[in-house]
Amino acid sequence: MGVNPSPRAAGLLPEPIPAAEAEVVGLLQDLIRIDSSNYGDGTGPGEAETAEFVASRLRDVGIDAETIECGPRRTAVVARIAGLNPDRDALLLHGHLDVVPAQSRDWSIPPFAAEIAADPAVSGEAAEMVWGRGAVDMKDMDAMIMAIIRAWAVEGVQPDRDIVVLFLPDEEAGGRHGSHWLVDNRPDIFRGVTEAVGEVGGFSFTVHDDLRLYLIQTAERGIAWMKLTAAGQAGHGSLPNDDNAVTALCEAVARVGRHKFPVHVTSTVRDFLAALSESTGIELNADDMDSTLARLGPLARVVGASLASTANPTMLTAGYKQNVIPGEATAFIDGRFLPGYEEEFFAEIDAALGPDVVREFVEHQVALETTFDGPTIDVMAAALRAEDPGARAVPYMLFGGTDAKAFSRLGIRSFGFAPLMLPPSLDFGSLFHGVDERVPVSALHFGVRVLDRFLRAC
Repeated sequence: MGVNPSPRAAGLLPEPIPAAEAEVVGLLQDLIRIDSSNYGDGTGPGEAETAEFVASRLRDVGIDAETIECGPRRTAVVARIAGLNPDRDALLLHGHLDVVPAQSRDWSIPPFAAEIAADPAVSGEAAEMVWGRGAVDMKDMDAMIMAIIRAWAVEGVQPDRDIVVLFLPDEEAGGRHGSHWLVDNRPDIFRGVTEAVGEVGGFSFTVHDDLRLYLIQTAERGIAWMKLTAAGQAGHGSLPNDDNAVTALCEAVARVGRHKFPVHVTSTVRDFLAALSESTGIELNADDMDSTLARLGPLARVVGASLASTANPTMLTAGYKQNVIPGEATAFIDGRFLPGYEEEFFAEIDAALGPDVVREFVEHQVALETTFDGPTIDVMAAALRAEDPGARAVPYMLFGGTDAKAFSRLGIRSFGFAPLMLPPSLDFGSLFHGVDERVPVSALHFGVRVLDRFLRAC
């Protein structure tokens, strides 16, 4: 009938709705002020209160939002936004509601106050920021999603295809009480979904005034959180003991912590470096990563973490009295492995541990990598250029992990795209799980406009 031609098919991008931009900051502040800290052991407040807030704000404008209990105080929110072309595959748009804990004494501004204040290290309009836990991981994206679909409901706007909107609990502890639970218990939610968009990508890296690279996440390392146990002979602390569990464990943990895994340049990283080299005119040799990292400045941390697997000791436990040698000692390791190199990773871990230490998984999830091509990537790039003529979209690998791991079990192809235009002086990577987490107000407005254009046309 031709009344509502597909923007994607016509090569067009819709104009963003001003109402979404107008309320995104307030929504983010409301979300930050609800403490949804995830301690990983079930002792935190959970996400139920945050989920109820999200659901109520969606229902206020007529969106049929369902709340789903994935565990005690672990609540998800789902809504399906009907598209103009229901025969097309659906898109999953997801964000998590939990945050990592924060200790107020470490922060310049209380972490759950959601204050708006200037960052003294940033000049110009971008200096005004929303401060608080979750400002970038990832209640900013939650607020942008809420603002956009609320505006669509009020204005009677539809995207081109069905969009399943999902707000999730428990991402910060691996998603067992969130995304994985839903994949196992509510597969109906994902009917027709072939692609997903979530964190962490779409943020800018300034090359110069008229060129910014926007890093689209197309890969992420796998997760191997491991518990290590050493057993020995318990005894009196004053007597010689050649079978000391603490000694055996500490030696093994030190070997793992100091181990350097081989550098592997995956296709995602190679493509990113090629784009960066072309944009900057600086020769970045993927086969000489030491010299390449030295040229990358603030990006070195992000790129460096995607070049090799890592295994970092994080916790040690042993003993119950100063003068008693315990019969057992335990430690925990945060392991991350590159796509395609899981087998190598565990072989090197086991060699470093030796025969006297037993490892078991606390969490084990796959690494992911997809290609940087296709119509969805094309629309992302076009939406970025519509708001920033100096934008160039490039692929990158996330050093952490996301809920995309769960959705990959259903064959869903995932991207990280939470677009933000950032000031060059902001060390964005350090804000994830860091103190004084904050996001520029101007970046939120930019992100809403880009996402609105993208979601209606993709």
